[in-house]
Amino acid sequence: MAEFRMPSLGADMEAGTLVEWLVKPGDLVKRGDIVAVVETQKGAIEIETFQAGRVEKILVALNTEVPVGTPLAEIRGDGEPAVVVPPAAPVPLAAPPLPPQAPSAPIRVPASGARILASPAARRLSEQSSIDLSTVKGSGPAGAIIYADVAQAGAAAPPAEKRKAQWLDLGAMRTAIAAAMTRSKREIPHYYLQDQVDVTGCEQWLTEKNAALAPDSRLLMGALAIKAVALAARRFPLFNGFYLDNRFSPSQAIHVGVAIAIRGGGLAAPALHDTDRCSLDDLMSHMRDLVQRTRAGRIRGSEISDPTITVSSLGERGVEALFGIIYPPQVAIVGIGKVVTRPWVIDGAIGPRSVVTITLSADHRVSDGHAGALFLAEIGKLLQEPDKL
Repeated sequence: MAEFRMPSLGADMEAGTLVEWLVKPGDLVKRGDIVAVVETQKGAIEIETFQAGRVEKILVALNTEVPVGTPLAEIRGDGEPAVVVPPAAPVPLAAPPLPPQAPSAPIRVPASGARILASPAARRLSEQSSIDLSTVKGSGPAGAIIYADVAQAGAAAPPAEKRKAQWLDLGAMRTAIAAAMTRSKREIPHYYLQDQVDVTGCEQWLTEKNAALAPDSRLLMGALAIKAVALAARRFPLFNGFYLDNRFSPSQAIHVGVAIAIRGGGLAAPALHDTDRCSLDDLMSHMRDLVQRTRAGRIRGSEISDPTITVSSLGERGVEALFGIIYPPQVAIVGIGKVVTRPWVIDGAIGPRSVVTITLSADHRVSDGHAGALFLAEIGKLLQEPDKL
């Protein structure tokens, strides 16, 4: 019998609150299935199971805050015998009558009179957010409305309603970010480098490739930059991994965390898994999905806990260069600035070129400026050869 435990969703997480179960005893689950929603200082996170089998028992009730590592449920693996529950003792004929049950909470019924099928967490969120459940489309079993459906409805609401539907505790999120960044600046000896890269050829390549693609499938410069960082990290593993227990552990996988601004405030950096092995088209598709789900409050637990290196960009905000703060226990963060037109010398002549500033913030306990310079140069080289990404 395997135990499904409260996962750690970051080095700064100590506990989480279980707000929704998406499975019940007897349900079959497979590796990667989303089985619960946990609320942390970073918001509500969808939690996957990595154990295939049948849910045997739910151990933690909804709205319960438990420490990381606490068993939440038991999952019986394939081939394991079912737990035999001994029969209850016979009730004597003169047994006293059972006490009357407390009346259940009234069920909200829409004007049409039809009962709305929704989970308790979804109902709680709808009341907190002033969202009418009759306007929400359910994606749970039998069309039931689950927590994520209400959160997504709040994200898609008009501006005036969206402020009411804000379910993310920004005060808690800012506290979590402050704690992580304070720890980072206190414990990690940062060093900073920057490089300017001529991406004129990259822009021309993008224009030609996108001409044959539908608007919703076109590539963005950001996808190429993320893929270049991933491939450079494969060649320079000192920038891809974790510093834990006074030692560096390089990661065999490359999961690039992408910094995403959440509507209304806050920031998350969920992972694009196996970034170095994705094609550009798949990477762009994964990016769109990740941004949409993150802003709708539907980040998965593995996406929060798995990043091995982070990329942050404020180019769309007009920022030409940014120097990020490393998110522990990672050891590097790459910044991508706005593409600007600059005078550039080519073959002794000056001409206009498209240029982007790429920065690196890295952990001096693991690497040094020489290695960082080579890493940045590799990113720039890859961006000048987009057909090889």
